[in-house]
Amino acid sequence: MSATAEPTITAKPHLPDAQTVTSVKHWTDRLFSFRVSRPKTLRFRSGEFVMIGLMGDTGKPLLRAYSIASPAWDEELEFYSIKVPDGPLTSKLQHIKVGDEIILRPKPVGTLVHDALLPGKRLWLLSTGTGFAPFASLLREPETYEKYDQVIMMHTCREVAELAYGQALVESLSDDPLIGELVGDKLRYYPTTTREPFHHMGRVTDNLQSGKVFADLGLPKMNPEEDRAMVCGSLAFNVDVKAILEGFGLHEGANSDPKQFVVEKAFVGDGI
Repeated sequence: MSATAEPTITAKPHLPDAQTVTSVKHWTDRLFSFRVSRPKTLRFRSGEFVMIGLMGDTGKPLLRAYSIASPAWDEELEFYSIKVPDGPLTSKLQHIKVGDEIILRPKPVGTLVHDALLPGKRLWLLSTGTGFAPFASLLREPETYEKYDQVIMMHTCREVAELAYGQALVESLSDDPLIGELVGDKLRYYPTTTREPFHHMGRVTDNLQSGKVFADLGLPKMNPEEDRAMVCGSLAFNVDVKAILEGFGLHEGANSDPKQFVVEKAFVGDGI
């Protein structure tokens, strides 16, 4: 009897700190979200970020900071990203499919956490573009509604379609079996555009400075006794909003020194 050679099976090489992609959704030609498996040992606070990425052309990991968009109780991890055609990472990341692997370094950090704020009455979440991601986590976190009487989500994008991810998430909260009752009527959502007509328009900074958002929502002007804020956007946005909040008398806090507002230190912009 002649022996038949067994076919050679080459195993797919695993990435370091690999997690498997479980779903991908493209919201526009510039924006997409995806979910991956969660390391069994990963513990994080809603609002924190981790380093994720892919193997670069040089054979070394290409990593960037990404806020975890899913809440701390979720069994998977969700991320929300911009697509940059010539971006070292996103030019590749935007093509991931279910079953693919990404690198995820399980060391969460960040300043957009409840521990970094003093107790208050109202929580303002201020973001542009994909800066919405950490607030996608916090909006689904029970502690957010247990700590505050009102939660105001301000999100500005250039065009209406770019608001879709945030709108879909906010609309899903009332039916969420875990936090639907907690959210109740506490959440005030204030999306705006800057380039396309919409029922609310203008930059976060302009709407705060002019007082338009306070008038539209029937809320008092910010004050350090009652209001707390979290900020996430481009570096320029973060700097501008920080100055406005300080003008209202609020002071910047940190994990080790809670105050009235916090700003995400990881840069969020088009350079990823």
